[in-house]
This record gives sequence, structure tokens and C-alpha cells, in this order.
Amino acid sequence: MITAGIDVGSAAVKVAVVETGDEGGERLLAGVSERVRRRDAMAVVHAVYEAALDQAAAAPGDVTYVATTGEGEAVPFRTGHFYGMTTHARGGLFLEPAARGIIDIGALHARAVRMDERARVLGYRMTSQCASGSGQFLENIARYLGVTLEEIGRLSKTGDQPEACSSICAVLAETDVINMVSRGIAIPNILRGIHQSMAGRYLKLVVSAGVRDVVLTTGGLAADEGLMAALTEAAVEQKAPVEVRSHPQSALAGAIGAALWGAFRARRLAGLGRGLPASAA
Repeated sequence: MITAGIDVGSAAVKVAVVETGDEGGERLLAGVSERVRRRDAMAVVHAVYEAALDQAAAAPGDVTYVATTGEGEAVPFRTGHFYGMTTHARGGLFLEPAARGIIDIGALHARAVRMDERARVLGYRMTSQCASGSGQFLENIARYLGVTLEEIGRLSKTGDQPEACSSICAVLAETDVINMVSRGIAIPNILRGIHQSMAGRYLKLVVSAGVRDVVLTTGGLAADEGLMAALTEAAVEQKAPVEVRSHPQSALAGAIGAALWGAFRARRLAGLGRGLPASAA
């Protein structure tokens, strides 16, 4: 069975195409991600979905179930929709079978989810409405500092005297950064200080959610090597009972999870003798 998952985020659209066998085997056939920027989100969805099908060498009619997550309820050709925590948990488990928790770091918020070996959500914690720990905040800081998002992680890891960013409010934190620049603080030290502040907040979410052992980072910021290094350091320093891991396809976790839950639901519907909506094709 071939199913597709579409994760519509505030900053990017991710699509995963997976194949599941009758014996329970699961294989990722394609994964495509593209930033929305100032374009129409649905136009991006269509383009990314077509690109993912091309990558998977599949036609629309080969797809049994199209599952959406995130802000994907408006996708016109979806078969069903799944809540983001459940899709990230399922996708995280697919990417890292030892994971018993995930840290989903998105453009506007972050959340820690505790799960079992079947990806069943057991508990969660989310950041407040303040965006100082989000991808959008980091993107704003990068723009002010004149560096690209791709450069942030590498620069942060070279910082040797990180400057503390104590503000938890995004507006005040950006003011802190402006003051750091005026005082001549080096960009790597500014970025490393920001990463340390973000990592501390994320780790508190993980611990308060009751996550133990392996926790996988998901979402767009999972590719930020500087943030991942800061998370690992924070876990060691605070003696937290977790091991933070990332995966090259962590950003696709929500889409992968949606596709896998779509396959599960399709089989359940088939077992009940119910047909799927025409939109599944």
C-alpha cells in the first residue's frame, strides 16, 4: 500500500510518500520539503505533492490514502487529517525506533511529546505563546545579523564565549541581540548564547513531559547543528535522564507519521468493509 502524508506548517510544506507491506514493513519512498515564503500555501502543497510523487515514481492513482497534518485541513484532495502530536510521534518512532519522546521545533512554537513503543502519546508540554524559542525568532535574528539559516549552526559551534540571552520574550530577546551587536559581541557568541537559551527551555519541556531515555528532535530546527549541540550539552550539564538525537530526515517526521497513520486507517476501513473517499486517488 502506498500512502502520502502532507504536513502544512507556518513556514514550509513537507510531503512524504511511504509504502507499507501486509506484514507490517514500512519504507519511505520519497520526502520533499519546500518553504512557503510569501506564496499561496495551497499552490506550494500541490507543487510539493507532485514532486514527491515523481521522486517515488508513483502516480496519483497509486496512492491509497492522502493524510494531512498541521494546517493541512484545507488541502482539497486529502482523505483524512491527523493531529500534529500524533503524526510527529509516529514519524519520530519510524526514524528512531529507540525514541520514547520527541521535541518538535517549529516556526512558531516547540513541544515535547512523551510516547510509548507504539507511538501512542502519553503526555506533552508546549512553549507559551511567546515565540522566542521558535524557528521564526531564529530566522529574524539571522536576518538582523546578516547570516543565512544554513550558516547559523556552524557559526554557533565556533562560539567560545557565548553571551547569555536571558529574555524569554521574543521582542525583548531581539532587543538583547541589538545591544550585543552594539557592544561588539561576535556573531558566533551571540548565536551560541541564543542556542543555549533555547536548549534550556526545550529541555525543561522534555523533563516536565516525563520523557526518559532517547528523545528525537523533529521539525525544521532539527537540522540546526548548533542547536543540537546546545541541547546535548544542556542535557549533560543538567543531568537530565535523556539522550537527544537527530536524524537527517527529522524535518519530515510529521509528514512521515501522517502517511503511516493514513495506512493504518486505510487498513482499518478496509477491514470494516468501508470504501475510501474518491479523494484517496
